[in-house]
Amino acid sequence: MRIRRAFPIALAVVVVAAAVTVTVELRKQAPPEAARLLPGADAFLYADFSWIRKVSNKPLPAVSHDPAYEKFIQATGFEFERDLDSVAFAVHYPGRWGGTGGAEPQPRFSEVFVGKFDGQRLAAYLKHAAQSVENYNSVDIFSIPMEGRAFRVAILSVDAVAASNHDDPGVIRGMVDRSRRLASPFGGPAFLRKYYKRVQLASPIWMVAHVDPSSPQFGGIWSQLLPHPADLVISASYNPLHLPLRAGALHLEAEAWAANEADAEAIASKAETFLVMFRSAEVSVGTAGTDADVKAFFDSLRVRREGSKAVLYATVPTGILRKMVESSAQMPAAGAPPQN
Repeated sequence: MRIRRAFPIALAVVVVAAAVTVTVELRKQAPPEAARLLPGADAFLYADFSWIRKVSNKPLPAVSHDPAYEKFIQATGFEFERDLDSVAFAVHYPGRWGGTGGAEPQPRFSEVFVGKFDGQRLAAYLKHAAQSVENYNSVDIFSIPMEGRAFRVAILSVDAVAASNHDDPGVIRGMVDRSRRLASPFGGPAFLRKYYKRVQLASPIWMVAHVDPSSPQFGGIWSQLLPHPADLVISASYNPLHLPLRAGALHLEAEAWAANEADAEAIASKAETFLVMFRSAEVSVGTAGTDADVKAFFDSLRVRREGSKAVLYATVPTGILRKMVESSAQMPAAGAPPQN
């Protein structure tokens, strides 16, 4: 009798443990929560700024503030270089490119910002700037006129804000809806879900994008590198190898998923040619040998084909990253908060 009573309990424990394990594994393979809020689009970008602060071992360097940005800081208390933790972007190509941006001639953007917000002050600022406010699913959507179109903003939670300049108001409404079921590991745009598993584990920076080299907007290097449309997955993973953070490196991996092996071989061959030319140029001007970190970066570059994809590998020493962060202090501010 004891065995009969214990068996259902043991079975329930096993089932619960299995469910938890599956959920954890699914969450590991799912895009970050901010990216899962984004709408369907043609390209996605994500950046986690906490790692930059760790690499430099200090806050992001201060930048000069133009009057509009300074006014925003004073009104909201939010400073991007200090308070922004991460951001996820969705890029909507114009409909004439075959994208999700509708009839507009230029790309449209949707974003999710994660950081330390003062909700009341931010809401007051947005309300003052908005032409209209729509309450949708108990969330205020502020419509701000900007360059002849509506820039919509919604405060989703104490640490997340969504924005979009897509003409369709349903885009940001969908972001609000998804914020109410955020825990689902199956969430996120289909195109992003398809390729996110190719992003390196714990990558603080990554991009997933569809590129059509036949479109004039993708001219330049893309038209030279890609024979036909391809999907790109670019990610950078920081792996300190159990050493202090400053001793590690950022491992860059860029994949071009082509329609077939022949296209992938062509991409790999052209990329290798570019690398040879790049290395030759660096050697000719003598810059590669003057900095050990720069030399290590150039030495690490390599390309190979794996089935129907071409892959570029590189290792970026943290010395280069620290110099980039520190040099950004000399750059002017980006201006007011991101405006589309």
